[in-house]
Amino acid sequence: MKTLFFDCSSGISGNMTLGALLELVGDEIWFLEQIEKLSIWGYQIDISKRESHGISGTFVDVRIASEDDALQSSGDCHVHMHRNLQDIEQLIRNSSLELDVKDLAIEIFRKVAVAEAKVHGKPIEQVHFHEVGAIDSIIDIVGTAILIRKLNPDRICASVLNEGHGFIDCQHGRMAVPVPATVEILANAGVPFRQVDVETEMITPTGAAIIATLAEEFGNVPAMKLKGVGYGVGSREIGYANALKVYVGESISNGDSNDEIYVIETNIDDATGEELGYTMERLLEAGAKDAFYTPIFMKKNRPAYQLTVLCEQKKIQELQEIIFCETTTIGVRYYPVKRTELMREMVEMQLPEEYAGERIRCKKVTTPGGETFLYPEYEDMREVAKKTGKPIKEIRNLVH
Repeated sequence: MKTLFFDCSSGISGNMTLGALLELVGDEIWFLEQIEKLSIWGYQIDISKRESHGISGTFVDVRIASEDDALQSSGDCHVHMHRNLQDIEQLIRNSSLELDVKDLAIEIFRKVAVAEAKVHGKPIEQVHFHEVGAIDSIIDIVGTAILIRKLNPDRICASVLNEGHGFIDCQHGRMAVPVPATVEILANAGVPFRQVDVETEMITPTGAAIIATLAEEFGNVPAMKLKGVGYGVGSREIGYANALKVYVGESISNGDSNDEIYVIETNIDDATGEELGYTMERLLEAGAKDAFYTPIFMKKNRPAYQLTVLCEQKKIQELQEIIFCETTTIGVRYYPVKRTELMREMVEMQLPEEYAGERIRCKKVTTPGGETFLYPEYEDMREVAKKTGKPIKEIRNLVH
C-alpha cells in the first residue's frame, strides 16, 4: 500500500506542502503546466532550493504581481478582489483540471470556509476570504491537489502538529497564535496539535485545512519500506530547521489485521427512500469509507433499514451529525473493528489506439499467495467511454 507520511514537527503551510510534494514528484515543468489550467493571472511561481539550519529543501514562492502588471496580463479588473466560496468553486470547476483534483481542492477550501464562517459569525455564503481568497493560497491548495493526484497514495498519515505561540499580524489585525481559523479547522477535523516554545505561527489556516483533509490518522511513522522523502522549506525563523518532511513508501503487512476503522449503525423505519439516498450521498461526500443499507424487521414487524457507515475515528462526530440531521433516527451506535487489507499499488495501463491511446489507472492487488489481479478505476473507464463511445464493459475487458 503506497503511503505518504507528513512530519509536521515544524508545522505546516501551503507553500511548505508544495515544496515537499514537488520533491517527491520531481517534475516542476509539468506542475507549472497543470497550474496554468486554472486560467488565473497576476502571479509568478518561483521554485528554488533553500537551506534551513543545515537542511536543504524546496522553497515555493508565489509572488503576486502589482495591480498594473496584473491588469496588463489579464485584462481583469478583479484580479485582486476578495473571493467567496462560490467564486473559488466556480473558478476551479471551470478549469480543465482533472475531476478528482477539482473535488479535492474544493473540499480543502470548504474546510476553511466553515471555520471562517464560525469565527466571523456569518453564513458561509457571506464569508469573503482574505488569506485563502488570495491568489497565493489558491495556488497552494489547488497545487497540493494536483501533486497528490500525481503521487496517488493509498493512505496518508501525519504526525501530531507542532504550533508556536505569541502574536502575528494579518488582515484582521494582531492575533494570538494559533489564529482562530486554524483552531476551528483543527477542532472540526479532530486533528491533534501541541504548542512548542517557538514565538511565531507554525500552522497556517491553509496548512491546517490541507492536513485535515488529507490525513487519515495521526501518530508515529507507520511501518513501511521507504521510497523517498521530500522537504518543503518555510520562510520563518523558528530556531531549528523549518521544513515540512513528507515520506513516501510501501506499508509493511504480514497478513494480520493491519488497520482499525469504526462502524456506525442505526435502524430507521420511518424515512423515505429519497431521504435515505440523500443521506448516503452526504455521508460519502463527508469522508465515509463506505455506507450501505440492509433491509431488516423491527419491533411490531415493521420493515426498516439498518444504515451502516465505515469511517476513521476522527470522522465519527461529523458523520453522526449528518445522520441526525438527515434521518429520523434518535440514536446511533458505533464501535471499532479490525480489518485486513491486501497489498495494493496503483499502476497505469496504456489502451490500444482505437481507444484514443488513453491510459487508465488500475489497482494492482497481491494476495498472500503471490497472485496479482488488476482492478480498473471506474472514473478512468468512464472518461474513456465518454471520449470514444465504447461500452464501459468493453474497456474493462481490456484489463488483464
